[in-house]
Amino acid sequence: MSATQNKNSLITGLTLVALAAMVAAYFLPLWWVSLTAPNYPPDAFPDGIRIHFHFDGVKNGCSTPPKTSRLASETMAEDMGEGTGRYNPILAEQNTLSGKATALDCVHEMNTINHYVGMYPIASGGPVETKLSKFIVSFFAVMLLAFAVRNKKARLGILTVGFGAIAAWMITDQFVMGKLAAHVQHYMTESATFFNDPPRIQAWGDNVAMISKVVIGGLIAAMVVVIFGVAKFRSFELLLALVPALLPVFYLIEYSGWLWFFGHNLHPWGAFTVKPFMPTVFGEGAVAQFSTYSYPHWGYGMLVIVFICLMLALLLRRKQLREEQAQVSAR
Repeated sequence: MSATQNKNSLITGLTLVALAAMVAAYFLPLWWVSLTAPNYPPDAFPDGIRIHFHFDGVKNGCSTPPKTSRLASETMAEDMGEGTGRYNPILAEQNTLSGKATALDCVHEMNTINHYVGMYPIASGGPVETKLSKFIVSFFAVMLLAFAVRNKKARLGILTVGFGAIAAWMITDQFVMGKLAAHVQHYMTESATFFNDPPRIQAWGDNVAMISKVVIGGLIAAMVVVIFGVAKFRSFELLLALVPALLPVFYLIEYSGWLWFFGHNLHPWGAFTVKPFMPTVFGEGAVAQFSTYSYPHWGYGMLVIVFICLMLALLLRRKQLREEQAQVSAR
């Protein structure tokens, strides 16, 4: 096997490892946040009030307390049992004590805590990116598959077929099946959970619908630009790996931006008045009597692997392109 073939195999291997890590990151929690306070003792809340941030939304991060914890049983009965405002017999199988629930819904718990200082529900953050994340990650996956292939015709074929499938899926899912409209309605309902401010919530819903359509159109436009760029410019192929490689950077910017939004858009109807603040992005902090913790999770580790593998692959491919250009110039 020649040196060129060895290098191509190494680049392909690194790219496929990055692709697998990126797909894994989509299904794993990227970041976790926890609140602890004296009124949430470890006996009932082993991890505090903990939530997990995923590409497609925020999920419960509370683990099951010890079965011997009477406080935990009493707290769960009060929060999730029949006769409470949250009891839903249709969903009891998954979410209540009469079903399979073994831990508190800490997303709900954190929303309840946050609303006392005027903070909107967590679901009101990232309404466009979370619901379109499956298409964005798929877009990057097609780019990486194309980058792994050296033959130009095969690369263009992968991009054309892959992007065409994503565009058709996206339009069908969001418009034909009506999921965009349903999401906007759900978003408005969630945002009004504690502070039913119709003019503001309606404006936010209209913005989500408009921005979602712009992002969908922009994603399709980006597909066309990528295909055109690969077809016309030799070095454009480097962008196929460079953009997905920066996912951990994009996520940190996104995460920090929404934390700023939550801390600087406090509703005046909150029971307690606090000055606008920046929630902790990384590390430990404190808000009132609560200690806060914010750290990366397994999914973000996968994104770091994506970054490392693709940067190595890019350096190798860039060197390869320069060597090929030098050979052409020497003829």
